[in-house]
Amino acid sequence: MRLAIFDLDGTLVDSAPDLHAALDRLMNARGLPGFARPEVTAMIGDGARALVTKALAARGRDFDEAALDAFLHDYEAHTTDHSAPFPGIEAALDRLATQGWRLAVCTNKPGLATARMLEALGLAGRFPVVVGGDALPVRKPDPGHVRGVLAACGATPGEAVMIGDHRNDVLAAQGAGVASVFCEWGYGQGVGATARCATPADLPDLLAGMLGAA
Repeated sequence: MRLAIFDLDGTLVDSAPDLHAALDRLMNARGLPGFARPEVTAMIGDGARALVTKALAARGRDFDEAALDAFLHDYEAHTTDHSAPFPGIEAALDRLATQGWRLAVCTNKPGLATARMLEALGLAGRFPVVVGGDALPVRKPDPGHVRGVLAACGATPGEAVMIGDHRNDVLAAQGAGVASVFCEWGYGQGVGATARCATPADLPDLLAGMLGAA
């Protein structure tokens, strides 16, 4: 088996536009100023609770559960108003499937928002296993999140590669004994990744070089 485990936001999908819009609506409802896009992308990667916590802190406010609930209710209804797969991602997934790779998603995004996004963008059928940020007691960077995906797929660490754009992806992979690829087209930093990838089109050949033939 060869298993490619993908992060979602910043790796498969450019979701920053809708996350940005939802955060700005949350701020506006509380009489607070919105954000510039680079501010939002810097806050993405740790899940919705952390995103709202960081956004409120940036405006001098403490976290409150009502703000998270309001954000999730709003965002889950608008996950794909402006979000889309990164250019070249769908072609790369096609090539990987043709080459015999199994595909899975490991994301800190809540499960409902993840499912709605994948379905709306026509990606759901590509990933038999999807483990969201609220599916387990832990989430990335805890390696237990990646181990949960491995268990669901019946794969060993040596049969898998974690592909993501954030330090959480790299750290979770390292802790689980899984190789990692840092996606340079995303939002975060990937210090310590096993390999780096410049574009989605480069992924299939890079992954084949890491794990070889099926």
